[in-house]
Amino acid sequence: MRQVIESTPGVQTVVALEDGNLVTGTVQDCTPIAEYAKARQNEGLHGSKDMKLAASIPFVMVDKYCTDHGITFADFQRDKSHIRHMLTDPALAHFRIWPGRI
Repeated sequence: MRQVIESTPGVQTVVALEDGNLVTGTVQDCTPIAEYAKARQNEGLHGSKDMKLAASIPFVMVDKYCTDHGITFADFQRDKSHIRHMLTDPALAHFRIWPGRI
């Protein structure tokens, strides 16, 4: 049994009963974000010389990173090494916009 308890455009919070355990999570359709990033990269629309738009990474990817590394979102924002790690992760390359070095 799976029940959506909250839904915003492209993002759903779900609750499911699996093997007698209550499991919650967030699901996001990341395809439109990847397509947006690819289109901006192809058109060369990655910001100005002074302010680069490096990527458009979906919320669920950042949330998973924070969970996997045992940090809060505030920690993620405060320590730029976390952001750099995500921007250079080959698995997230399809969300990159600016192709330059981070």
